[in-house]
Amino acid sequence: MLVRHRGREPRISPAATVAPGAIVSGDVVIEAGARILHGAVLTAEDGRVRIGAETVVLEHAVIRGRHDHPAIVGSHVMIGPHAHVSGATIGDDAFIATGAALFPGAVVGAGAEVRVNAVVQVNTTLEPGAVVPIGWVAVGTPAQLFGPDRHDEIWAVQRTLDFPGTAYGVDRSAGMAEIMRRQSAFYAAHDDDVIIGDEG
Repeated sequence: MLVRHRGREPRISPAATVAPGAIVSGDVVIEAGARILHGAVLTAEDGRVRIGAETVVLEHAVIRGRHDHPAIVGSHVMIGPHAHVSGATIGDDAFIATGAALFPGAVVGAGAEVRVNAVVQVNTTLEPGAVVPIGWVAVGTPAQLFGPDRHDEIWAVQRTLDFPGTAYGVDRSAGMAEIMRRQSAFYAAHDDDVIIGDEG
């Protein structure tokens, strides 16, 4: 399904594929040879989304563009099922595996691998060719890699990266009520969405 969001429409190469049931919303560009499979969501909330040539976005992946952090995916990239890419930049030839999560301001270098259920935290830079092992967390610039059982070490780096400010535009002291009040108002922009086509 193609959706006009915030007055912007997707632009899809005639040589790309958007499968039935995928949603492409707003300022999204999909280049030739890219394949967007069933249930994937590409949504330019208030920032653009770009999908490079011959990139494959598998089932139920979510790619979200943010105002200060567009989602830019290079060419020849694999985005696995249930992966979540929010306001991140991914270089050419990278591999983002099933269930991986990339947060706003993250940069994944060309040819890097973020393996199953791995995380690249906010404002983290993963060097070209680097590998984040299954379930591990990359945090900081340059990225440090930690197993999931090393929470205190992850937090020691992550606390300086301003997750609340980067992801939600709030100070760390903000409570969930304030964050969700802002998020609810922000996503109300979808009330004005217009379905403009069905690629399926």
